[in-house]
Amino acid sequence: MESLLNDIYFMRLAINEAEKALEKGEVPIGCVIISNDLVIARAHNLTETLRDATAHAEMQAFTSAAEYIGAKYLKDCTLYVTLEPCIMCLGASYWTQITRIIYGATDKKHTLPIDKKIFLHPKTTIIGGVLEQECAELLSAFFQQKRREN
Repeated sequence: MESLLNDIYFMRLAINEAEKALEKGEVPIGCVIISNDLVIARAHNLTETLRDATAHAEMQAFTSAAEYIGAKYLKDCTLYVTLEPCIMCLGASYWTQITRIIYGATDKKHTLPIDKKIFLHPKTTIIGGVLEQECAELLSAFFQQKRREN
């Protein structure tokens, strides 16, 4: 029960990051990385701001967390992200050797007909659906607004 409460607490922090992305006109995806129950990185999408297709929230957070701990491996760390990571971010997570990935909404648009776990480091566990509805609603509202603008 305590683990679930922690997951909810940290996912809410990731949602706060997603809301920052939304304020910037970015796709509202946010994340935090924790180590020993301490937030060591916070990030949100910056692909439009930086004009960089690789500036996903997770990529920003991996860099920030590695700088914080002074090492390239994020062992004993957990990534909380509002949307299921894409293949690029899963690949990066492999190289960071992050211990856990917890995500909110499932990425139905970019889901491949293969098990994404093959892209994870063997010691990484992944769990989805934490505050799924809240995360999905944030994304859905963003894209509905974009469609109305066009």
